[in-house]
Amino acid sequence: MNRIVRWLEDYVLPLANRIGQVRWLVALRDAFVSLMPITMAGSLAVLIKSLVHAADVNLGWHTFAFAMQPLVNISNLVWRGTFSLFAFLFALALGYQLAKSFEGNRLAAAIVSVSSFAISIASVATVKFHGDSLTVKNAFDISQFSTTGLFTAIIFGSIGFAIYFACYKARVMIRLTANMPHAEQAAFDSLLPAMIAIFSVGGINYIFQLLTGKYFGDWLLTTIQLPLVKWGQGFGTVMLITLLVQIFWFFGLNGLGVLSPILDSIWLTAQNNNITAIRNGHVPPYVWARGSFDVFAWFGGAGGTLMLVIAILMFSKRSDYRTIAKISLAPGIFNIGEPILFGLPVVLNPVYLIPFVVAPLVNVAFSYWVSIMGLVNPVQVAVPSIMPPIIGPFLACNYDWRAIVLSIVNMIVALLIWMPFVKAADEIAETNHPKTFFNTQF
Repeated sequence: MNRIVRWLEDYVLPLANRIGQVRWLVALRDAFVSLMPITMAGSLAVLIKSLVHAADVNLGWHTFAFAMQPLVNISNLVWRGTFSLFAFLFALALGYQLAKSFEGNRLAAAIVSVSSFAISIASVATVKFHGDSLTVKNAFDISQFSTTGLFTAIIFGSIGFAIYFACYKARVMIRLTANMPHAEQAAFDSLLPAMIAIFSVGGINYIFQLLTGKYFGDWLLTTIQLPLVKWGQGFGTVMLITLLVQIFWFFGLNGLGVLSPILDSIWLTAQNNNITAIRNGHVPPYVWARGSFDVFAWFGGAGGTLMLVIAILMFSKRSDYRTIAKISLAPGIFNIGEPILFGLPVVLNPVYLIPFVVAPLVNVAFSYWVSIMGLVNPVQVAVPSIMPPIIGPFLACNYDWRAIVLSIVNMIVALLIWMPFVKAADEIAETNHPKTFFNTQF
């Protein structure tokens, strides 16, 4: 075990530290996090509509559904201002977070990022009219503002910012000697860098259209985004990301934070596509989404440490361990695992390395195949990360009672995996600290 820990410290930990220090990835992660209110509002809109629909169709509560129709209409409006504009708002947040990370003009960078994204998506929309498809030029298809255009927002938002920031740092700007208000001075400082960036992105897209006859955003969608999201549905990919998150957390690094750009770019995109499909009355296209990790494996936080807390309270005889477990129980119920991770500790504790890694892997593997077989709805609603176990899966899977059964089974399995190691930790502690006249309790 010590050899494994040393190997991880020598080869994995330095890599994790480097990833966590890349400012572009940090900005990408923070951009996703900053859109949490949009994600939650859009998901709540889906939950409300699904609940009213289920009450009407499955329970026959027609009067209730009729009375709730204004709330459903409000939810539809909320949807149009949240998820239907996800990529557009993400481009805005990405430019802001990049400027924050690189210490530039945040508002100007956000505007450049949004403009670069808009330039790069198709300005042709297809509409249905009396059963016929009509093509409208010089009009945006709103579907590209949703998660469909997410990779376009990431790539061209970043390109636009990079050009803008390079010119800004090179002081390519209009020199003014007159005293001006700060807002006007900042706008003039960003004028030339922003114009150069926007025209550069426009030139890139124009040349690409001349050479290929396609919009760059459409090409990104078909050649990069869709294959990556589909790749994320593979069993090996899901298990690999679970393993890496656990290993990073074992060394005290926030694995979710380090790998957030990958998790959100691939599996959050899949989740948002599921949400959009349910909103439009279609079958969710993906079986494994970003929330699947949270609701089916990471009970109490990464590692399923809520089950460690319960195992200690059930089987441990050490008063100090039990005290820490009691303190960690309430946060663990709301998926906050730091008290037990750093208080016991689990971090850098070789005794707990195996269950900390194995329990989530087993839970994820079992849940993945249950989802593949269609025995439980895939995650199709975003729920807050602090939603307690059992309740969270039920809501995330759109009121599917089978998600409750699956989460209970997973919790029992994780408890059984943690149990022998909790007993072993008791024995090791007893061996390392034998009782004497001074530490024996009477």
